[in-house]
Amino acid sequence: MNQLLNKTKGDKVIWTLVVLLALMSLLVVYSSTGSLAYKMYRGNTEVYLFKQVAFISIGIMMIYFAHMVNYTLYSRIAQIVFLLTIPLLIYTLFFGVKLNEGSRWIRLPIINLTFQTSDLAKLALFMYISRMLSKKQDVIKDFKKGFLPVIIPVGITCVLIAPANLSTALLVGATSMMLLFIGRVSMKHLLLTGLIALVPIIFLILTAVIQHNSGNGIKSKTEGKSRLTARFTTWVNRVEAFVYGGKEQEDDDNNYQVNQAKIAIAKGGFFGLGPGNSEQRNFLPHPYSDFIYAIIIEEYGILGGAIVILVYLVFLYRSIQLFRKCPYAFGAFLALALSFTLVIQAMANMAVNVNLFPVTGVTLPLVSMGGSSFLFTCIAIGIILSVSRYVEKNELLKMEEAVEKTEE
Repeated sequence: MNQLLNKTKGDKVIWTLVVLLALMSLLVVYSSTGSLAYKMYRGNTEVYLFKQVAFISIGIMMIYFAHMVNYTLYSRIAQIVFLLTIPLLIYTLFFGVKLNEGSRWIRLPIINLTFQTSDLAKLALFMYISRMLSKKQDVIKDFKKGFLPVIIPVGITCVLIAPANLSTALLVGATSMMLLFIGRVSMKHLLLTGLIALVPIIFLILTAVIQHNSGNGIKSKTEGKSRLTARFTTWVNRVEAFVYGGKEQEDDDNNYQVNQAKIAIAKGGFFGLGPGNSEQRNFLPHPYSDFIYAIIIEEYGILGGAIVILVYLVFLYRSIQLFRKCPYAFGAFLALALSFTLVIQAMANMAVNVNLFPVTGVTLPLVSMGGSSFLFTCIAIGIILSVSRYVEKNELLKMEEAVEKTEE
């Protein structure tokens, strides 16, 4: 055990934050799934707890092995992995497992497990554009030589993810734009891209407004409709529920989720009801994934919710420190890109829970119940720690050189 700990390198603060989030995940997942497990497994309330323990154990192992790999290897495989995700996303879009009116998953043969290809695509994309940004710094201001090679992969990925998972596509796009800005891409090129991206978003909002004013709300029933039409219906309903809300939409699934989350938050108060004492877990849909933050506030209060936010902000701060210290551009961009996407996803999830953002399907990284998203999050953290391990080693060498010069 001591030998394993001695081999564990990287930012100790990030390691501590990972452990804290994992412990929070165990507590809240166990609490939020108790009633569901009792119904599904004839009184055995520990089933999901053991599953989460297994996911966390596998996830920690993934973090450890990913952080032991020299981060430069990720630059070498970035292009291959990215090119492999394109056919996977296309396959998922047309032939993927259909859940909640969207094709986000593909089923792996033999082991019969499903995973979201968008999780792999995000990881591959950020590795690839980090590589491209590091190689194109000399011509990054040039539209053809610098901008197009980094924006085209972003556009392709977002377009392929959007039909099944618009919220993830928007988060990937926003994270990519921030990374390109930090990577010294021309501001006029970024503004042009932003204006183009706003067109479908404005169209979606206008459709929701027109639908509401005409009194012909699009219901969630989608029998006989194509997958894309069904998803568009869902998007419009969510935007309409967010913009208008109100009692007239009490039966709407999206509005019901938000209302139950509000009740959970109101019951929590400042200090919460205590661990395991959630009442809204019996009424709130997906209290173990999409709306787990509402359960955290109900049980641990606003104080507990604020601590969770602080953990993610400290994680981002430590990653920014890595960006500043890393001597090579690829490692700096990679650490920043992966930390941005994790923290932005966390903030989006929490914003949905407190009704600051329309209902989405994004989970709370490292806290929501395990799945493919949880495991890919662990891989991303392992890569960040790989960069951190190199930075730590580089600083140690500098200190040894300084000591040797002083002795001479």
